[in-house]
Amino acid sequence: MKQGWIWMMAAWGTALVSTLGALFIGEVMGMTPCVLCWYQRIFMFPLALILGMAAFAEDRRGATYALPLALGGAAIACYHSALIAGWVPKWWVPCGTGPSCSEQSLEILGGIQIPWLSLAAFIAIVILLFVYLRKTRS
Repeated sequence: MKQGWIWMMAAWGTALVSTLGALFIGEVMGMTPCVLCWYQRIFMFPLALILGMAAFAEDRRGATYALPLALGGAAIACYHSALIAGWVPKWWVPCGTGPSCSEQSLEILGGIQIPWLSLAAFIAIVILLFVYLRKTRS
């Protein structure tokens, strides 16, 4: 096993837990995701596949393929979190259908809202991938 394999596995685990959590909230709990949540899913779901394949194949290129997805997802999650927190003006309301991401019922772990969890997951993946790329540099 290569030196940085554990970092890739941690990034994959983060993406996998995030993907399964999003599927649970949408399919089991029956909550319709807002537009920004859908965009974040578009960036997160492929990460679970790409990072899983890269981790088990010990392929360094997987990190370079996943990094743009993680950065794009982090940007959307950052905007979504700022929107929910009221830090940016609401010129566009993403939560038009279904429950709003800012509702009390969508808070997890003692008051953390879903967009903040998404942002934390994307940032964690970005950091883990940077560490992995640094550890496996030739």
